[in-house]
Amino acid sequence: MRKGLPELNEDRDGILSQVRCFALDMDGTIYLGEKWIDGAKEFLDRIEASGRRYVFLTNNSSKNAAVYVEKLARMGLFVGEEKIITSGQATIYYLQRHFSGKKVFLLGNELLKEEFSQAGIRLEDADPEVVVTAFDTSLDYRKMCRVCDFVRAGLPYLATHPDYNCPTEDGFIPDAGAIHAFIHASAFRYPDRVIGKPNEDIIEYLTKRVDCGRSQIAMVGDRLYTDIAAGVNHGLKSVLVLSGEATMEELETSEVKPQLLFSSVREMCPFL
Repeated sequence: MRKGLPELNEDRDGILSQVRCFALDMDGTIYLGEKWIDGAKEFLDRIEASGRRYVFLTNNSSKNAAVYVEKLARMGLFVGEEKIITSGQATIYYLQRHFSGKKVFLLGNELLKEEFSQAGIRLEDADPEVVVTAFDTSLDYRKMCRVCDFVRAGLPYLATHPDYNCPTEDGFIPDAGAIHAFIHASAFRYPDRVIGKPNEDIIEYLTKRVDCGRSQIAMVGDRLYTDIAAGVNHGLKSVLVLSGEATMEELETSEVKPQLLFSSVREMCPFL
């Protein structure tokens, strides 16, 4: 064991035995693209066989819950939308509580816009009162100019999540954090509030959805600055897997340390 780090692929203190609900990151933790990370499907089966449950908690706001359900079904896992929790949903929840009835400019894909509209959020491209930026894979120069104009004008500026890159089968693609960087370069502002992991707002939404105490929830993910920080900062168990973005070298220098460390979710199975 390296100094200050948990042992790899071990749970000598029985931390996982205290967990009633697993909050699982998706990209880089359960799958890459549409390929299961080796052993991930068996890991999900083992959770349910042990009488416990899991939800998917993803910062990726480029898709809505229905699309994730369809994607998982294509991969052979049949779950309902109740198992999907996204930063987009948490942002809707935040807007409903803090900006009820306000007109929102949403920098996001059409699927996310549909989810916002169905939840009663008033979307407005010309004269908004609030700006929300998401992981917009349909981004073009016209959208870039418009969002910078609104942010530069001083409107309240929210973001679904902070991730800089999204892992894929072929490497990484720029994510929401990269979008924040270009907005800052032009409009000289970062988001006033970021909803997704590692921040409190999405954890509050998670606990509302799963109706479970924080000490009984394990956050399992591949990013130190989102997944693991969310667990460490908000009273959840924290489990880092090395199947996505984080590396052992990054972990050694990080101020954020997980309680448990596994090569992938497959190595967690013996401890469930």
